[in-house]
Amino acid sequence: MTAPPLLTALHGDADRPDALRVDGRACGYEELLGAAGAVARRASGLRAFAVEATPSLETVAAVVGGLLAGVPVVPVAPDAGPAEREHLLRDSGAELLPVDFAERADFAGQPADGPALILYTSGTTGAPKGVVLSRAAVAADLDALAGAWQWTAEDTLVHGLPLFHVHGLVLGVLGALRTGSALVHTGRPTPAAYAAAGGTLYFGVPTVWHRVVRDEAAARALAPARLLVSGSAPLPAPVFEGLRALSGHEPVERYGMTESLITVSARADGPRRPGAVGTPLPGITTRIADPVDGVGELQLTGPTLFDGYLGRPAATAEAFTGDGWFRTGDIAAIDPDGTHRIVGRASTDLIKSGGYRIGAGEVENALLAHPAVREAAVVGAPHPDLGQQVVAYVVADGVAEGELTEFVATRLSAHKRPRAVRFLSELPRNAMGKPQKRLLPPL
Repeated sequence: MTAPPLLTALHGDADRPDALRVDGRACGYEELLGAAGAVARRASGLRAFAVEATPSLETVAAVVGGLLAGVPVVPVAPDAGPAEREHLLRDSGAELLPVDFAERADFAGQPADGPALILYTSGTTGAPKGVVLSRAAVAADLDALAGAWQWTAEDTLVHGLPLFHVHGLVLGVLGALRTGSALVHTGRPTPAAYAAAGGTLYFGVPTVWHRVVRDEAAARALAPARLLVSGSAPLPAPVFEGLRALSGHEPVERYGMTESLITVSARADGPRRPGAVGTPLPGITTRIADPVDGVGELQLTGPTLFDGYLGRPAATAEAFTGDGWFRTGDIAAIDPDGTHRIVGRASTDLIKSGGYRIGAGEVENALLAHPAVREAAVVGAPHPDLGQQVVAYVVADGVAEGELTEFVATRLSAHKRPRAVRFLSELPRNAMGKPQKRLLPPL
């Protein structure tokens, strides 16, 4: 059976019987190709097919099977509600295929380059849109990341991220199958599971790393690793410092979107600092549009960009400028040395108060530096005089609103301090651990 060209590791002559371990189950390349071949035979000729993307070997086989057959795969979150599931299937025209990993079949298809995946956005501004990602875009991104992170077949990648997002699926599964590194998916990204995995390369989101830092033994157990990578949301500075103190590692931060894959990253052999996501990957060009004090919308071009929103030409056109640059919708600044800093989403994280432009992330990091604060989310709320006021939602113990306000004012300019603080038991988050600010309760 011929492996998809995208998955370089599967072209090798030697099998690796323990190449993949997902939630306690292991398999080699030959087993994976056999199971994927059975999927490819059933999927061949379909417009697209969907798979319930559980953390399992079945999900991996389904995605590889789609690549074999040249049929785009639509990963569906296992906890997707009936309405969301119905929308994804109807919008994509995909048939939901069950997968039996015990089935084996050869498949001799030779798919040309084309769509590999249709990943759906979170739908914060309407119904989720299908993002069409090509094999070429995925390959270009994984090769660029392999160079940036010195990621090779000698590595063992460890993560426990969902397999229906770019981070867990494209980077965390297809990345291993392209570089040839072993993969250990822990099922759930618990500190104990990460500590026991014995990897060289670890992927996590800020929530995962925050929990690791709170488990000192787990954090120290990561000291033998080669590289820790954080993404999907900004990593709070206290978590960065905690990882450095306990594990000896300064985590690599990177930036990307479903529509662009990963475009900016710190390097394995380069400097890293809290709040910075590094420099553009090879082939990626970035710019700041209409900057004010160096801050504005990040726009970019490069080979990792999506092919468009499925069936939505108007939305696709709106996502690009007249001269062909992709509008990320994220507010950023670029330092003189080329290092990028992401301030936040233009829609929720850039607060315009009393003539000042305030980045929510900067205020969040200041709040998280207080020892009583475990979580923080900052937004702008309407204000009759200022236009917007800075409002903080925090998860904290034994601290009063006034103390937090003054704490921020001693670290940042006075106009950046929260004018209102709301205490919550937890912040609303999505499956990747990213705070969902649109779900925060009103003041």
